[in-house]
Amino acid sequence: MEGELVLGGKVRSLGEVMQSVLALDQGTTSSRTILFDETGKAVHSAQREFPQHFPASGWVEHDPEEIWASQKATLEEVMTRADRGSVAGLGISNQRETTVVWDAESGKAVCNAIVWQDRRTAERCLILKEEGREAEVTAKTGLRLDPYFSASKVEWILDHVEGAREKAEAGQLRFGTIDSWLVWKLTEGAVHVTDVSNASRTSLFNIHNLAWDEELLEIFRIPRSILPRVVDSSAVVGEWNGIPIAGMAGDQQAALFGQGCFDPGMAKNTYGTGCFLLMNTGREAVTSRNGLLTTVGWRVGGEVSYALEGSVFIGGAVCQWLRDEIQMVASAPELDELAATVPDSGGCVVVPAFTGLGAPHWDPHARGAVFGLTRGTSRAHLCRASLEAVALQSVELLECMEKDSGVELVELRVDGGAARSDLLMQIQSDFLQREVVRPRNIETTALGAAALAGLATGVWKDPGEFSERWGEDRRFGPVKGDHAEIRARWDRAVERVKGWEG
Repeated sequence: MEGELVLGGKVRSLGEVMQSVLALDQGTTSSRTILFDETGKAVHSAQREFPQHFPASGWVEHDPEEIWASQKATLEEVMTRADRGSVAGLGISNQRETTVVWDAESGKAVCNAIVWQDRRTAERCLILKEEGREAEVTAKTGLRLDPYFSASKVEWILDHVEGAREKAEAGQLRFGTIDSWLVWKLTEGAVHVTDVSNASRTSLFNIHNLAWDEELLEIFRIPRSILPRVVDSSAVVGEWNGIPIAGMAGDQQAALFGQGCFDPGMAKNTYGTGCFLLMNTGREAVTSRNGLLTTVGWRVGGEVSYALEGSVFIGGAVCQWLRDEIQMVASAPELDELAATVPDSGGCVVVPAFTGLGAPHWDPHARGAVFGLTRGTSRAHLCRASLEAVALQSVELLECMEKDSGVELVELRVDGGAARSDLLMQIQSDFLQREVVRPRNIETTALGAAALAGLATGVWKDPGEFSERWGEDRRFGPVKGDHAEIRARWDRAVERVKGWEG
């Protein structure tokens, strides 16, 4: 057609500007902003790391203002390179469960954010378990009674920060996960919301009637007045500098969406600070019998999709530990190079339970350990064992997921920074004995946030149109071998670290 061209399945007039969507990807160790065009290609990006604070054993904190400053800096940097008139909307993905409580008038946090990895409320969760409350919490939320989730963190802040409980009872404080904090900052305090996926990670939200639950609020002694309004994952909730804030989802649900896992039975694994394996279960909230979580995937157009989830607290972070604390390697590529020089770990087993064990063990008192050291153990063996630890934790999750869902996975879609490692992906495929598929764009967390915002602002008409942008980079096929001995050593090692701090 004269004066028109076809791009990404759309007919476009010559000279018409291609639409784009901003994604704020606020993670555990860094904040990023990525601008995606309507073909799903990342056009511009910026990233800033921010400090991690470890004030006591098992405690992990972030300064909320440092999070905001890093995120704002990346957003402004990208916008200096973007065509502002083409930006249709802004989406947010965020580290989940990390808890911020702030003053409603001043907008200042009452203390540092308590990070999802933090274990300080382990004893409180144990007391609630002993009182017989876990079954009730799990039935309503799909979650376990564990310090991982937000509720016990909020309770701790209200009880330990001077004057916080009194202010909360008077309606003067606000609580939010990082998505809520960012929207509050972007809108200069005008909007206090969270989406259903983030709400479902608080242990305060009933995932069946999709509302804050009065009995759960009573268990954790949290006033309703501090809670955000719950919205769809794809909906315009406010604006920043004239750009609609139109998509919100917890990072792992955003990655599931960005991987195009829209049909029940499709699954992805994200290799970030932790590892998070999610399977779409459609409109059914499948109850796990094998230590997994039931969670809200997203709600789009009022229709909710659920997911089963397995959470590993330390995944790619074990590589950061070897680099930063142990200083065994200078970079992730060097770790890969060393690990590739040996055929296996030489009997060495690394269990990176630095902040306890997540699914399916749920032991906040476990701690990390290295087993099987001999005089012949080298740096290469320790690097290989660390990669094996990331893969073996994910194997445990997949086995539980297949039992719960009754679905045997043919392939596992992968993403996240550590998914760049060909060696890790091959080890993962070998241990799983399944095909592992890496997309061309492994930044699917940010892409999922962009997709949710793009759907709300008309960049894509439906999820099917967006999923056409997903493309395969490489498929790793399993090499048959005897992995039983490695798995048996791993299982023995995991049992030995349990209850270490108990």
